[in-house]
Amino acid sequence: MFLGAEAMFFAGLIGAYLVFRLGSPFWPPPFQPRLPVGITGVNTLILIASALTMRWSLRAARANEREQLIRFLVYTAALGGIFLAIQGFEWLRLLHYGLTVSSSVYGGLFYTLIGFHGLHVFGALVWLFVVLLQAKQGRFSKESHVGLQICAMYWTFVVALWPVLYALVYLT
Repeated sequence: MFLGAEAMFFAGLIGAYLVFRLGSPFWPPPFQPRLPVGITGVNTLILIASALTMRWSLRAARANEREQLIRFLVYTAALGGIFLAIQGFEWLRLLHYGLTVSSSVYGGLFYTLIGFHGLHVFGALVWLFVVLLQAKQGRFSKESHVGLQICAMYWTFVVALWPVLYALVYLT
């Protein structure tokens, strides 16, 4: 149910974006900075790679390979952290170039959509660190890894959402 609520939340944000985007004669509006398509494309690949390492951590738990489980969870967290760091750097650059929440509807929608996604990635990272600590304590095994599996589902959700947002906000 939680993932359904999250999907509906982002569907509402995407719907609002589309209403303004399709109702505007020019998008992005004139004199607004252009979004960093290239570096964000690379960043998209980084986040997608984190979904693979998360999947491999789940596979390691099912095989009772604790060291691999921990290693892949660390890789996942590192990739997620790199994603957020790059996003933060790009936001600072965009703010420097004049794209702010109050500069236009374009800026407001950009920071709302991308910002809420970033908050969700951050929340997923916090959850991932809790799972990592539990993995180090030997909590997960072949027979018992539901906590890890639920975290992996949420991580997969935030990763799968990103290419949709990237295509919608950065590429169209």
